[in-house]
Amino acid sequence: MLDDLKLIHERDAQDALGIAEHQGQQLTYDFSLQGNTTFGNVYNVVYAGMGGSALAASLVHSWPKLGEPFEIVRDYALPEYIDADTLVIVASYSGNTEETLSALSQAEAKGAQIAVIAGGGKLQQIAEEKGYLFVRLPKTEQPRYAVLYNFRALLQILAMAGLLKQEEYMPELQKASEFLKSATPAWRADVPTANNSAKQIAQELMGKSIVLYGGPKMYPAAYKWKISFNENAKHIAWVNEIPEFNHNEFIGWSKQPTDKPYAVIDLRSNLEHERVQKRFEVSARLLSGMRPEPIVVQAEGTTVLEQLLWTIAFGDFVSLYLAIINGLNPAPVELVEKFKKEMSA
Repeated sequence: MLDDLKLIHERDAQDALGIAEHQGQQLTYDFSLQGNTTFGNVYNVVYAGMGGSALAASLVHSWPKLGEPFEIVRDYALPEYIDADTLVIVASYSGNTEETLSALSQAEAKGAQIAVIAGGGKLQQIAEEKGYLFVRLPKTEQPRYAVLYNFRALLQILAMAGLLKQEEYMPELQKASEFLKSATPAWRADVPTANNSAKQIAQELMGKSIVLYGGPKMYPAAYKWKISFNENAKHIAWVNEIPEFNHNEFIGWSKQPTDKPYAVIDLRSNLEHERVQKRFEVSARLLSGMRPEPIVVQAEGTTVLEQLLWTIAFGDFVSLYLAIINGLNPAPVELVEKFKKEMSA
C-alpha cells in the first residue's frame, strides 16, 4: 500500500508529506516584528498556548537554554506571580483560541509585558490595536504544520527581549535546518518501504494503541509524535517521560494480560544523561515479556537541536504514513472543528 504513489497522493490531498519534507525551511524564516520592540527588565517568561502552539515553546526546554525561568501554560489561567517584570507570550495559530485569549486578558490586568504570535484572528486585532509586539505566522494547511515557524518566531521574540543573542543561536539553527533538509528525503513517498524506515514503523503500528517514551531532551519530540498520531492518523497515543516513568507507569506494565494491544516506541538520544540512557535499557530488560518489545528510534545528529528536529520530522512521516494505512486524509480534523462549534454555542 505505502508504495502505491497514486493511492498516497489521493489520500494525502493537501500534500502533508510535502510539508513535512520541507519543514526545515521554517527554521530560518525571517519574521517582520510589528508593534512594541522595547522591553524593560524581564525576570521570567510565561508562554500561553495550546496544542501545537504550546509544543513550539516546549522545544525551548531542550534548546536553547534560557537564563530566566520559562513556564508554559496550557490553560485559561496564568500563574499568580506574573507582574511588570514578566514577559507573557501568547500564541495561537488561528488567533481565536479561547484559553489563549483568556491568558492575554489576565496578562493585561497584571501589567505584564506582552508579545503575540498568531496567524490572524482576535489576537492579531488586539495586538495591532494596543501596539503589542506581534509576529504573524505564515499560512499553512493546519496549525500543527507550522510548529517550526512558531518556534522560530518565539526565538526572535526572546532575542528582542534580550534573553537570547541572535549571533549565538542563529548559526546553530541554520546548521540544524540544513541537517534536516538532508535527512527528510530518505522518508519521501517515492522511497520504497524496503528502504524507508518511516513506512516500516507505520506498518508495525497498524491497529495498535501507541505509547511513547522520551528522556528530558527528547520529550518535546515524543509529545510531538503523540500530537501527530492523534491529529494526522486519527490514532490514539500516549506519552511519558523517563525517568518519571520508572517511578509509577513502569510497574503498570508488569501484570496481566501479557498480550497487550499496544505498540511501544522509545525515542532515545546519546546526548541524554547517562543514567537516563541506562534507564531505557534496564526498563526494556525487566519488562521483557510483560509488554510489547519497544520500537527503538535512535535520534540522529551531533547536537541536541539536530536530534530534536530529526526526531520530530521522522515522527511526522511515520504518522502520515499511518494515516494513509488507516485510509484517511491526514490534514482535516473535523471533530475538533465540531467541538469548537459546540463550545461556542
